[in-house]
Amino acid sequence: MRLADFILGNIEPILIEWEAFARSLAAGEKMTNLALRDSAEAILLATARDMQIDQSLLQQASKSKGHGGAGGEESDRLDHASKLHGAERVGSGFDIMEVVSEYRALRASVLRLWRASNPQPDINDINDITRFNESIDQSLAEAVGSYTNRVDQSRRMFLAILSHDLRNPLNSIRGAAHMVSRTTNEDVNFAKALSMIERNTETITRLTNDLIDFASTGLGSAMPLTRSLFDLEKLSRNVFEEFCFAYPQRTLHFHPQGDLTGNWDAARLRQVISNLIGNALQHGATDKPVELTIAAEESTVILSVHNEGSPIPPEMLTTIFDPLMRYAKSESESQKVSSSIGLGLYIAREVVVAHGGTIAVASTAQEGTTFTVRLPRTAPC
Repeated sequence: MRLADFILGNIEPILIEWEAFARSLAAGEKMTNLALRDSAEAILLATARDMQIDQSLLQQASKSKGHGGAGGEESDRLDHASKLHGAERVGSGFDIMEVVSEYRALRASVLRLWRASNPQPDINDINDITRFNESIDQSLAEAVGSYTNRVDQSRRMFLAILSHDLRNPLNSIRGAAHMVSRTTNEDVNFAKALSMIERNTETITRLTNDLIDFASTGLGSAMPLTRSLFDLEKLSRNVFEEFCFAYPQRTLHFHPQGDLTGNWDAARLRQVISNLIGNALQHGATDKPVELTIAAEESTVILSVHNEGSPIPPEMLTTIFDPLMRYAKSESESQKVSSSIGLGLYIAREVVVAHGGTIAVASTAQEGTTFTVRLPRTAPC
């Protein structure tokens, strides 16, 4: 019996095995039979019917890579059912590896049951198995894509709601602290407490803004920019002086060189400079200076932030700009309360890339750690 005919004639036994495997996973233990099967029947039917249709070499190559693209009605139905399956598994609590393992189990079940019912090899077997594997790969690719898109949407929605709801109490705290600062009180402890409130409010505000940016752009989306002509030296000096005021116990140096005007988004570049200096202060040696240098070239401005101290481990250098990545120099430091949630360097990179620039990091025990940003003065064509 041809494999496609076997699938169409044995949908129920195959679904029983699919259901049993899904129930063996942690997320499926308490699910109903209907929920466990979700779009499985539609996937099997579309797979079998698609296998019965002739396909070109181009269609075969596309499906063998998990891209779909056969263009037929059954192939489209397979894509649709697979997308539904991926999205439904997110809602049911399956992780991505459990979704992949379902497909491995389905592939094995179908081939095992077919072989048991058809012990004599046939000249068409190899082609049937190839077509079946192509369709399963196509379905898996669509399911995984749908799963990750739904997870990404949920993540952005959660971060957007969290960030929005944090703003109101933060604004109230900031307003109250500002009002209290206008009152006369010569108690030294009072002044220290007020300074601590203001400093930590600013820290939480910065983290909230990072969350909003992360939620609004999403992975792979371009950072929106509002460009205008301005002097980067003035902006950088303003940010630099704010850090000098907030960290009087630390040594900071600013080295501007040449004409530093350009057509950029001032608010976004303020984020970049603030995130890089804050990162250097957090991870650099406390008894060594943090250096901010901005130098002009003909069509480019180069901004760098340097600090001394323990280097970034080589294995971290390739992922340090990834979102939600945090680096701690030691286990004891990783347990401390940090003002970073791992978005600062990611947002800095997104802002720089949106400007058509580049950002890189070099870190060694001998030379210290330097983040270098190259910004074109004008928007790329």
